Amino acid sequence: MEVFYHGSNTLFEHFDLANALKGNGKIKFGYGIYVTSHYSSAEKYASRNKEATDFYVYTVEVPELKEGNYIAFKQCVHPEIIRHAEEKLGFKIPEKEQQDGKFFRKFLAKRLTGKTDFLGEKAAAEFLDSIGVVCIVWPYNWNKTEAGTNRAIFDESKIQILKVEQINKDQFQK
Repeated sequence: MEVFYHGSNTLFEHFDLANALKGNGKIKFGYGIYVTSHYSSAEKYASRNKEATDFYVYTVEVPELKEGNYIAFKQCVHPEIIRHAEEKLGFKIPEKEQQDGKFFRKFLAKRLTGKTDFLGEKAAAEFLDSIGVVCIVWPYNWNKTEAGTNRAIFDESKIQILKVEQINKDQFQK
């Protein structure tokens, strides 16, 4: 397991994907619970809702990245994931869709539901989870990819809350 952070303006005891979209209303990086390797990034996400008065940073444990258990933006999809997906789907995935985790995820959404909207993204995440993929990964900083990662974890039961801190919005906006 690895330690990551999640920012929210809601206090809760466990993650629930039924609340997806209640944060900033978007699933830009796919369906799942968004976590970051940077505490300061979680602080910023916690304060996104301008009407909120309470802000929290959750310190969480998430599954460790291992070969074949994640997809990543701008990286080829691991051959084991492709093999499992093709076996379960019953058809060959085009080479072009295998070259980037984002394209692969969108391809699955479109094939499973005909769309790449929220329902398509959800179906893709559930499918990926069913073949052992725990998340999609993207850099914390696209210009310095070694600076850490953000992740969308597909199954909320794979995240354990270690600590919750209430934060003062003013303390990190100075």
